[in-house]
Amino acid sequence: MTTLKWQTAGADPEGWLSRAEKVIHLNPDGRAPSLTAPPEGNLRVGVDLGTAYTVLVVLDEAGNPLAGEYQFAQVVRDGLVVDFFGAVNLLKTLKDKAERRIGRPLTRAASGYPPGVPRAEVRATTHVVEAAGMVCERLVAEPEAANQVLGIHNGVVVDVGGGTTGIAVLENGKVVYTADEATGGTHFSLVIAGATGLSFDQAEALKKTTSEQAGLFPLVRPVMEKVGTIIARHLRGSAPESITLVGGTALFPGMAEVVQQVTGIPTRVPAHPMFITPLGIALSDNDTDPRRQDG
Repeated sequence: MTTLKWQTAGADPEGWLSRAEKVIHLNPDGRAPSLTAPPEGNLRVGVDLGTAYTVLVVLDEAGNPLAGEYQFAQVVRDGLVVDFFGAVNLLKTLKDKAERRIGRPLTRAASGYPPGVPRAEVRATTHVVEAAGMVCERLVAEPEAANQVLGIHNGVVVDVGGGTTGIAVLENGKVVYTADEATGGTHFSLVIAGATGLSFDQAEALKKTTSEQAGLFPLVRPVMEKVGTIIARHLRGSAPESITLVGGTALFPGMAEVVQQVTGIPTRVPAHPMFITPLGIALSDNDTDPRRQDG
């Protein structure tokens, strides 16, 4: 396994995340950056089939970010694949875009799943990845994948996605407990829609409008408190040093403060929380056996 530079002493995980976000986001002119030459060695690919967004990221063998694509889609609900063919077609599209950018085919990938999803549904995730043209060689629980990036030794990682809240408790760098419940950003949108009379899609767009978020906070605070209550219930009897929130929903202003108030545990949101889990999934695809070559 290749050791990433930022995982060693004097490392810079925030800088690594900033570089990753640059290759995932589109340039201002609407074109995604491409590589000047195809990368050599094995590629590490992560696929995150989320309730709100599907994300595909590509790292080189050493863990350097190369490319990433994402798109809003409702092909998964509360961690369950509800539109198999839609998910496959979307992933094929993201895969094709990433392949054009890096100049190489993607033939394998790792994927993630909420820790509370039934085994049969986890297999459905594998089937989506493989129907899109990649061998799914590794599956990892989403909050556990996030810690591949965060490197938390003693604490809790909470992945607050569109449909679910996934929890991983870490002791001495090892995951000792995982849990998952169906509450997330989609519930923010449902509350906003109910309170304003907007459609779900309109509420979803309003939720993401930075200038509107302060006014929406009183509406969504009860959902934030529910997330905090879920976390507190699963941590009953333990005393973690901290809680780290990742996932797109963690971006909503006030999320960390409300969770900290409910749990009484110091809570933070790292930089670029939306992409931490898919990047961690890609890092989990770490088999550098020379027999495993991508094209």
